[in-house]
Amino acid sequence: MSDKLPNLPLAGVRVVDFSRVLSGPYCTALLADMGAEVIKIESPTGDDYRHVAPFKNGESALFTQVNRGKKSVVVDLRTPDGQKAVRHLVSTADAVVENFRPGVASRLGVGWDDLKSVNSSLVFLSISGFGQTGPWAHKAAYDVIIQGLCGLMSVTGQPDGPPTLVGEAVADVVAGMFGAWALTTALFERERKGGREAPGRYIDLSMFDSMLSFMVTSTTASLFTGEVSMRVGNRHPLSAPFGCYTALDGYFSLAVLNKKLFSKLCKVIGAEHLLSDERFATDLSRSTHESILRDYIEKWSGARNVAEIVSVFETEGVPCGPLLNVVQALSSDQAEARNILVPVEDRRLPQQHLVRQPAVFSGVVQTSLRRAPKLGEHTRELLS
Repeated sequence: MSDKLPNLPLAGVRVVDFSRVLSGPYCTALLADMGAEVIKIESPTGDDYRHVAPFKNGESALFTQVNRGKKSVVVDLRTPDGQKAVRHLVSTADAVVENFRPGVASRLGVGWDDLKSVNSSLVFLSISGFGQTGPWAHKAAYDVIIQGLCGLMSVTGQPDGPPTLVGEAVADVVAGMFGAWALTTALFERERKGGREAPGRYIDLSMFDSMLSFMVTSTTASLFTGEVSMRVGNRHPLSAPFGCYTALDGYFSLAVLNKKLFSKLCKVIGAEHLLSDERFATDLSRSTHESILRDYIEKWSGARNVAEIVSVFETEGVPCGPLLNVVQALSSDQAEARNILVPVEDRRLPQQHLVRQPAVFSGVVQTSLRRAPKLGEHTRELLS
């Protein structure tokens, strides 16, 4: 893997990464994408994600995606040699990332207090389920646990159905994104205050806090009204028509958020008499009577194909789109135009593409992604 990435914003930044599974590795993958040298510290058996399906040519798809562009060093932290090796790497690093349960990093000798004595300018990021403080700090945390405790499942699903798990590990990924943001912010602050001569920062980031911050609509509505946000199915809780609707051959989504767009929608479906109906005068009142609007829309859309519906609404300036599956989205003309799929430089996975990070920087052309490392591939290089 080439380390010559001079055009990338984080070129020259070294990160020692003790994290495993998803939240931490996703965070450090974003840093690696931006040019940081990420040194992944692994136990002799490796990150658990190396052993998680699906596999291709013996390689884990998930491990490949979230550990792209990193280096792997095998270290047994329970041994004196392991501790010596880690301290050597940290002394040359700009940042450390870990996602152990609170207290574990310190017991292993790689906590903030242990390592800041080696490198006083270190930016140290701890990602955990619930943070380093509070009555839940030491609870085991996986995405499904966090989704349940933060309230996300309570607002997801049909009103008469059970709380529903979001179909992606959002708690891990959101924490990873906030982690990358927080770490680069701290590095920027340090650079402004003298670089390696400036003091470092400790960052305590929790998946629970991250999700409450992420849930803007639900948390803000509850804080301002005092009411409990509830499940509303495939529609928006605060406006209508704003959701998923049925067509003759599939589904489509609509986003009507003001009176002007509502007027256009009524014209398209031949229901302009609704414009003088007080039940549909505001976003909130339309949301209250959403089921009536849905009947009008689906009576019209149920006799038409999705492609026709989308074409008609877009011609009239009403935000509308078909519902695609993941394969359709990845192979869409838009994905191709944006070059969101980038080949990975890996002989073990010929012609394999990965989803790149979404930010496009001027002056940077991303034609490939550096591959995920083999277990311990860089141990000799970095510890000799």
